[in-house]
Amino acid sequence: MTIFNIITINSFLSGLIISLNSLIFSDFNFDSFSKNVDEIKIEVISNDQMEFIPNMLLVNAGQKIVLTLKHTGKLDKSIMGHNLVLLKKGTSIEKFGQAALTFSQNDYIPTNSNAIIAYTDLIGGGESSTITFDAPEKGIYDFICSFPGHWSIMKGKLIVK
Repeated sequence: MTIFNIITINSFLSGLIISLNSLIFSDFNFDSFSKNVDEIKIEVISNDQMEFIPNMLLVNAGQKIVLTLKHTGKLDKSIMGHNLVLLKKGTSIEKFGQAALTFSQNDYIPTNSNAIIAYTDLIGGGESSTITFDAPEKGIYDFICSFPGHWSIMKGKLIVK
């Protein structure tokens, strides 16, 4: 493979990523989010099908977030527990998820991690957990469920404008 082919492939991939981002974020009207709103209340649904609904959240930097995770399923937290863990930028979801496995006594929240911005309690079907925190600086942040095996499926994005 020549250097020309590598550059062509990289250019193509960069264009594809930009196009995909435009497509993904085209439904969001970033201007509709008032900078004067000091607090936003968000409800995220989790269920026995291992989903976060919605899986993309939009807030302003510095905004107070009151986030409620609601588990609409029927299964107990020992079988189908869910939490929402908001990770700092640059955190490897896979490494964090693997580390969480060893913290069952702490509801799968690593006590030695500095990668967490905020997290809810681990909940089972019919339960909910509410947390309050300030939105981090502008950027895109991952959130996951750290229950064993869930982090690879149950994930989403917090977009901070």
